[in-house]
Amino acid sequence: MNQPDPSTVRYPGQWIHRDIHANGIRFHVVEVGEHAPDAPLVVLLHGFADFWYSWRHQLAALARSGVRAIAVDLRGYGDSDKPPRGYDGWTLAGDIVGLVRALGYPHATFVGHADGGLVCWASAALHPRLVSSMVLINAPHPISLRRAVLKDSAQRAALLPHFVRYQVPLRPERLLTRRGGAAVGELMSSRAGSAWKNTEDYADTAAKMSSAIRIPGAAHCALEYQRWAFRSQFRAEGRRFMAAVDVRTSIPVAQISGDLDPYVLPTTLDRDRHWAPGLTRRTVRDVGHYVHQEAPDVVSEEILRVVREI
Repeated sequence: MNQPDPSTVRYPGQWIHRDIHANGIRFHVVEVGEHAPDAPLVVLLHGFADFWYSWRHQLAALARSGVRAIAVDLRGYGDSDKPPRGYDGWTLAGDIVGLVRALGYPHATFVGHADGGLVCWASAALHPRLVSSMVLINAPHPISLRRAVLKDSAQRAALLPHFVRYQVPLRPERLLTRRGGAAVGELMSSRAGSAWKNTEDYADTAAKMSSAIRIPGAAHCALEYQRWAFRSQFRAEGRRFMAAVDVRTSIPVAQISGDLDPYVLPTTLDRDRHWAPGLTRRTVRDVGHYVHQEAPDVVSEEILRVVREI
């Protein structure tokens, strides 16, 4: 089966596709409509094996509310560049704050799902002037996640097998891309709530994600996020990173989760108040890991609430 070209994620319609250079590479970003010169900026960061399209609902809703929202194909994903290195927490934070600067903004609200949330937490700690507020979707602070894996048997059982499985070379890439990227659909199915899984929107999204992971280099780059997050725990660079992000933030922070999420447990997310004392927690009923897609209006409303607190 032929591999999709990176340009296949540039869907037609209301989407405005842009190429922005930041931190030495090119990023594909997407927005909807025009915006006022003083419109606040919201940067939307996707999770593992995903790409910009997961934020389609928020892009439209935030644009209608007068906010400039951009969804990013993170380093290595979609139609963004896929360099061989740079999947560590420092570089990823530098990518997105560089993107904010390249767009001409002094700061922005960062919104992240899963791996995208790691970028949010790292950016807020390492570049606090550039992050005015955060909304996190099933995205615990990296120290909270590490402690949960070490001390909470339920969280360890939910998360660690995936991390360990991804550490070997080559085989995980083949598993993600074979059978037309079916493994991505299987991953989604195991973590999403049943209500969304029975919709045409889910089927269409799963097909798009399964195609996007088969873009040359995308599966390898996606796995490099997971590999660095795991392997750095046993290296000096991991200890330095954890020390660097072990700071408290006073900016508005919201953490949203689904009560059916089997992957990131509520107790892990509740510990985030140590690093964000003013954090607002919201749990959405009958929803799994992909809250921004399963209950898009709830997430859009929460983003707007946080933006207005700035």
